[in-house]
Amino acid sequence: METDKKHIEVVAAVIVSGRNKVFATQRGYGEWKDWWEFPGGKVKVGEALSDALQREINEELATEVNVGAELACVQYDYPRFRLTMHCFVCTFAGKSPILLEHESSCWLSADNLHDLKWLPADAAILNKVAHLLQQIEE
Repeated sequence: METDKKHIEVVAAVIVSGRNKVFATQRGYGEWKDWWEFPGGKVKVGEALSDALQREINEELATEVNVGAELACVQYDYPRFRLTMHCFVCTFAGKSPILLEHESSCWLSADNLHDLKWLPADAAILNKVAHLLQQIEE
């Protein structure tokens, strides 16, 4: 394992609805353009994870979320950096999202969750997300 890789800590919102669906966004920029992810972003030094998530959702989607329990913490080695991604179960609290950084978004059920081209770190939690959606259904 390389130890000289840059380490990036991020938060991600696994935004669920009462219709047993989860919100996904498609990146509109950068090396991973067109890949799908759960919205979120980098944690600033000294920033609480829930505060970082609120800030990132506001910056990316111009809305607010209710931040719930942490669903997973993913460690993933990308070619140029090591990622720690804290994934929280959320619901939209404010107005409908407006895509400020993403090119597309959609709501997915447990049945079609695996149909998209997910970023590798996000793909690592899809089975947990599917299980969460199935629990909401019951």
